[in-house]
Amino acid sequence: MDMNFTADSSLAPSRWRKVAYGRMQPGYDDNHTDETFLEDMVMNANVVKRNMLKVMQDSVSISQYLCIVFLVVLVWIYTLRSTLNENSLLLLDISLLGSGFIILVLTEEMLSLKRLWNYVLNVSFFTTGLFVLAPIYQTLTRSISSDSIWAVTISLLLLHLFLHDYSGSTIRPSGALKNPNLTSCISLNASIVASVFIASRLPSRVHVFATMLFSLQIFLFAPLVTYCIKKYSFRLHLLFSLGLMAVTLTFVYSLHCLLFVLLVGILIFVNVVCPYWLIRIQEYKFEINGPWDEAKLCFDITD
Repeated sequence: MDMNFTADSSLAPSRWRKVAYGRMQPGYDDNHTDETFLEDMVMNANVVKRNMLKVMQDSVSISQYLCIVFLVVLVWIYTLRSTLNENSLLLLDISLLGSGFIILVLTEEMLSLKRLWNYVLNVSFFTTGLFVLAPIYQTLTRSISSDSIWAVTISLLLLHLFLHDYSGSTIRPSGALKNPNLTSCISLNASIVASVFIASRLPSRVHVFATMLFSLQIFLFAPLVTYCIKKYSFRLHLLFSLGLMAVTLTFVYSLHCLLFVLLVGILIFVNVVCPYWLIRIQEYKFEINGPWDEAKLCFDITD
């Protein structure tokens, strides 16, 4: 009797232990779990409760940049129609460049004379290069029809808007920790190519230079300026965005009523409908966390 009891106890499996690494435990399958497996399960630990007003305020940055792109297209159209001559374009370029520098000086905390001089030097090289390359841009797409140019330009602008980094700028301000990602660089290149296509339909070298300078100022430096304004004061950012929307709607209405209705619909969709959808779908978000998740580093490996 005692011998049978000893044999049965030696054949009984040992208690299962929860170990991440180790050999297979006798008497248990490799995927075995006991009743304590779900004790450490946490549901919706990282789900953020979003406020409708806060989401609408954050979406203003998207509407702001949409209006900026619409204004660029308006300038292109007025230039192609000869409503804006080269002198008006050059005056507009100088005004935008001067106001951009003033905003950077007033809003950037770590701006020194050396950095300001570097900005001026880079802009000088940039402007000189554009002026030298203007004759090449003027004849670059002479053999392509205007309809094809507009179709490709609109496609490139849509790609630019889709891939644009609305949380920052491709040109990083001083003190920025992150470098531009691939999609934002592709977005910037798409806008530059679209500007070249439009500039190639203009009649003179000065027209091409002024239009390219205006377009690149907007696509390169406008995101930096708006980012500095937002970083300096969020209330000022909201006021600037609302003013920009009002100006854009006014010019679009003077151009065509159908475009005005389209832009109003886009702004309502971005600032009201999309935030409402985001709030509603948060109710259906279900996240499960537990000890089976991969370990996450609590420090930056680049340090």
